[in-house]
Amino acid sequence: MIRVLLVDDHAVVRMGFRLLLQSQSDVQVVGEADSGEAARQRYVELSPDVTVLDLAMPGMGGLEALRRIRAHDPEARILALSAHDDPVHARRALREGALGFLSKRSAPEALIDAVTAVAARRRYIDANLAQKLALEDIEGGGKSPIERLSEREFEVFIRLARGATVQRIADDLKLSASTVGTHLYNIKQKLGVANQSELTLIAIRNGLIEA
Repeated sequence: MIRVLLVDDHAVVRMGFRLLLQSQSDVQVVGEADSGEAARQRYVELSPDVTVLDLAMPGMGGLEALRRIRAHDPEARILALSAHDDPVHARRALREGALGFLSKRSAPEALIDAVTAVAARRRYIDANLAQKLALEDIEGGGKSPIERLSEREFEVFIRLARGATVQRIADDLKLSASTVGTHLYNIKQKLGVANQSELTLIAIRNGLIEA
């Protein structure tokens, strides 16, 4: 039996995933969480075989939750989910230790395949995204300025692009405002932008957020 923890801030999405996964005789959804903070707590309580983790959540967010779960348990088997199928989010999640990455736009049966693979400690990336990652490497797309951002800078960048203030980001990520300000300065330097609006434009052009 594969014991699964579902993490997504939308109750309707979690319900759909639960119904889909529990249609399989060898899968049991043992818990749910609606935030990154709750995800780590539920993981500690339940020790699931697989954690299905949405990356785009308010508060701590998915990448930070992934980082903290892995810090608690380096063997944690995590399937990262994103509403976007861009290679940048996939690379970041896999670097943080996710075993799999799946776009929410994938066919429903892909979730079952992904959970089964991750439970068996096998990597899983859906075919369309795997092709994009391969083409990026071949064509040099992985050398875009965004790839130069550190993991923490990338997380701050996404939040800034969505319109969050420095203080809000500091509160969510448990950092000082001055530390976030330093990240903001480095992000602007690396991406060659002057303000938050330009950061938002870059994120939209790269498919990292929706307009």
